[in-house]
Amino acid sequence: MRDPRPHLGEPLALDLLNTVWMSPGGLRDLLTDVAGLRCWLVTNGLDERCRADEKTRVALVRTRDAVLRAVSAGEIDELNAVLDHGRVRRTLAVTGPHEEADVARPEWLPGWLAANDLLRLLGMAPDRIKQCAHEHCVLWFYDTSKNGTRRWHSMTACGNRAKAARHYAAKRD
Repeated sequence: MRDPRPHLGEPLALDLLNTVWMSPGGLRDLLTDVAGLRCWLVTNGLDERCRADEKTRVALVRTRDAVLRAVSAGEIDELNAVLDHGRVRRTLAVTGPHEEADVARPEWLPGWLAANDLLRLLGMAPDRIKQCAHEHCVLWFYDTSKNGTRRWHSMTACGNRAKAARHYAAKRD
């Protein structure tokens, strides 16, 4: 299955949020079934590490909801509950320090990885985690622009639509 989403390539936590998007037919959700979960795992290079089954899908949807509440409303309890499912295990290997996720229940691994990634983003620059400014878009992005003023997940999609709408409204008035 080819990933049908309009915006890919964001950090793992935001890519998880972007499993819900607007299409001409309305709101779509990639995680409504195990095939969509498998697609998301493949897109993010997790298909070798994580199971694509119903338990994992349910845990990942719960994580997506927790991440959304954390970034949009500052509600952190659900995200902390997801993080309680695992930890970072640090070891010293012959090649040097090594870190790996240690998650007791395998269905929580992809969700825990996404929640842990959100902590990384929040630690780097929380103000760079943004939702697209287009009024009909629900996608999220990590603003990597030099001055941090990016407004749209994609200039060619939502940015051009917003600018065109403003232009036509100004001409009409």
